[in-house]
Amino acid sequence: MNYTETVDWLYNQLPVYHRDGFIKYKLDLNSIKSVCNFLQNPQDNFKSIHVAGTNGKGSTSHMLASIFHEGGYKVGLYTSPHLIDFRERIKLNGKKIPESNVVDFVKKYQNYFQKNKISFFEMTVAMAFNYFSKSKVDIAIIETGLGGRLDATNIINPIISIITNVGLDHQEFLGEDIKQIAEEKAGIIKSCKPVVISEYQSSIHKIFIDKANEKKSDIYLANDIDISDFSTDLQGSFQNKNIKGVIKSLSIIDDLSISTKDIKKGLLNVINNTGLRGRWEIINQRPRTILDVGHNFEAFEETIKAFDEISFEKLRIVIGFVKGKNFEKILRSLPKDAYYYFCQPDINRALKVEEIFNYSKKIGMKGKSFLTVKSAYQCCCDESRKEDLIFIGGSSFIISDIIKLV
Repeated sequence: MNYTETVDWLYNQLPVYHRDGFIKYKLDLNSIKSVCNFLQNPQDNFKSIHVAGTNGKGSTSHMLASIFHEGGYKVGLYTSPHLIDFRERIKLNGKKIPESNVVDFVKKYQNYFQKNKISFFEMTVAMAFNYFSKSKVDIAIIETGLGGRLDATNIINPIISIITNVGLDHQEFLGEDIKQIAEEKAGIIKSCKPVVISEYQSSIHKIFIDKANEKKSDIYLANDIDISDFSTDLQGSFQNKNIKGVIKSLSIIDDLSISTKDIKKGLLNVINNTGLRGRWEIINQRPRTILDVGHNFEAFEETIKAFDEISFEKLRIVIGFVKGKNFEKILRSLPKDAYYYFCQPDINRALKVEEIFNYSKKIGMKGKSFLTVKSAYQCCCDESRKEDLIFIGGSSFIISDIIKLV
C-alpha cells in the first residue's frame, strides 16, 4: 500500500469514533496495553508530559512543544484530531511523521491489528509512541484524545500532568455533569508525579485535590501566575489561561532546563515551530475572517467575549456541528444581531443542517442553510463588506473544509 491507501485503510477498516461516533469508540485500556506490550512498550523509553482538558489542551500542548524546541530539545508531539493530513497527529520538532513511517508501521503490524481488532485511535497512539521511541526524543508532549482515565494515551508515566479546564463535552462517554467529567480528567494524575491545574473551577477543584492526595502527587494551581512579561502568536485573550498553565508547569519540571528566553521565544513562535492551525486563526483581513475549532459551549463563551474586543460593521457566522453536541445551547448563546450561514461537513457524524436551521428560526436567528461548507462560505464572502467580521466554527470538520478551500 502507498500512503493514501494506508490512511484509507486506517479509516475504512478500523473502528473510528472520529468518523462515525459513539458505536465506533472503545473506552478501555486493555487493547492499547496489549499493543504497546507487543511493541516492547516504547512509551517507557522517553520522558513525557500529559495534557488533558475540555478546552485549551491542544494550544497548551503546542506551546510546550514550541518552547522545548527553542530550548534545543528533540520534541515529540502527539495531538488529535488532524485537520487535513493524518500525519499532523504525530510530529517531531514541528515536522510531521514521514509518510514512509506511517506506511511501514501499518504494513509491519497490520495482521496483528486486524486479528486483535485494534481501534484507529489505539493504533495511532501506538504509532506515535513507537516513532518517538525510535527517534530518541528528549521529551514528548502527549495530548489526550477523550477524557483521561480510560484514554488510550493514559499508559504513559509522565514527568508532569496538566489539566487545562473542565466543561460539558463528550457527555455520552464521560458523564452527564461536570463533576463526573472532572473525575475522568483527574484520571491522568499519576502516582508521585506533579499535576498542574491551569484554570481554577470551584465546583470541581476538590476532585483534583482528592485524586492528587490519593496518588501522593503535588498539585499546583496556575491561576495566580504573573504572565505580564509573556505573550504568544496564538490569537485570543483566552490563551492567557493556557500560558499560565504552561509557565507554572515549566517552573516545576526539574528534568529539563528551559530558560526564560526559550519560553518567551517559544510562545511567540508556536505556529512557526509546530504548524498549529485553527485556533482563532485569521485567514483574511478585509473582511477579517477567523477560524476556530472550539466546538462546545465553554469554547463559544470565550469566542463571544473575543468578539467584544474587535471592531466591525456586521458579524457573519458560518457554522455547523456534529452529532452529540448541545447545539441548541450554543445557538442560544450566540449574538442575535449576527447573520448566520448554517452548513454541514461531509461526514457521517455531521448534524443535519435542516435540524440546526429549523431550531435557529425558532429562537429568532437570521440566516440561511447550505448543504456544504463550501457553498455557505462562498455565499458569506459574496454578501460581506470589507468592514465586516466573518467567524467560522462549530466543528474541526468545518475548519478542515475551509482550510482546503483557501
